[in-house]
Amino acid sequence: MIEEGINENQCHCSSKECGNEDSSRNGPPVSALHHGLTASPSRWIQVLFVVLSLSLLCSLCALGAIGGLYFRGRNQFGLVDIQVNNQLNNTAEPVRRTLVFTKETNNSYVELLPQKNLSMQAFTLCMRLGTELASGKREIILFAYRTVDFDELNVWREADSTYILYLQGSYDGVSFHLPELNTFETNLCVTWESKSGLTAFHVDGKRSVRKMYKQGNIVQPGGRVILGQDPDSLLGSFDINQCFVGEIRDVNMWDYVLSDSMIGALHGGKLFPKGNIFDWETVKLQVNGIDKEIIKTLWD
Repeated sequence: MIEEGINENQCHCSSKECGNEDSSRNGPPVSALHHGLTASPSRWIQVLFVVLSLSLLCSLCALGAIGGLYFRGRNQFGLVDIQVNNQLNNTAEPVRRTLVFTKETNNSYVELLPQKNLSMQAFTLCMRLGTELASGKREIILFAYRTVDFDELNVWREADSTYILYLQGSYDGVSFHLPELNTFETNLCVTWESKSGLTAFHVDGKRSVRKMYKQGNIVQPGGRVILGQDPDSLLGSFDINQCFVGEIRDVNMWDYVLSDSMIGALHGGKLFPKGNIFDWETVKLQVNGIDKEIIKTLWD
C-alpha cells in the first residue's frame, strides 16, 4: 500500500507529458490524473475496481466483520488510499470449555473461584446450558452460592418448569414462567438490583417481565460457588434428586446489571464487557467429589 500520494511539486515528467504546454498551442492544462484516465482505458478499470472494493469493505464494516476503514489521503494514482483494521469488532468467540455432567450423583460438583468477593448490591449472571431432565420429573439446581449460614444466591428450575431466584436463604423466591430447557443449548441470564428490587430473566437474549424482589438487600461475601449440586451446608449435604445433569458453559457474572441490548449482544456471541466476578475465558474451576470422572471438561 502506498503511504503517501505524489506531491504535485515532485512531477518529473516533461512539460508536454504533464500537459503544461503553451495554452495557445494545446488549450487549457489537463491534470495528470485526468490525462492518465483518458489516455489509458485500463485506468478506468482500476477506478471501477477501487469503487467496488470500497463498497464491499463498507458492507463488511456494517456487518461487523471488520473493525473499520481509515482513509489516508490519495495515492500516486489520485485514488483514495485505505487502511483496513482487520481486528474483529468484538465478535471473538468465547473459549469453548464445556462442563458435561454425565449422570446423577450426590457427591460430585464443580467449584468456580471468583475474581473478587461476592458482596453485591446488583448482579447479572449468564450461562449456556442444556439438559434432557424433563419438566415435571424433579427440580434442578442451576447455580448455587452458599455461605456458612445461607443459600445466599440460588437459581433453580422447579419441577413445575418455573424458574426461581432465591436470595439469602429465603423460601419465598421470585418465580418466572420461561421456555423449557431442552437438549439444545439455552442462553439463560438473570439480573437483580437491590435499590429497586427489579429482577428479570433473559432466555436467548429475550427479557421476561420485571418483578420486584428483595429490595434493599445485599448479597453477602465469604461463600462458595458451585455447579452441579445444591449444598445445604458449605460444600456438603447434597441431594441426588436436585443435581444437574447435562452441559454447562459460558458462565459469566458481573456485579452490576447489564442492559437488555448488552445481554442480547452476549447471546449473539459478543463478549463485551467481560464478567468481573466470573469470566468464563479465565475462571479457575475445581472438580470435586468421589465420582469426578462423571464430570467431563471438553474443549471445542
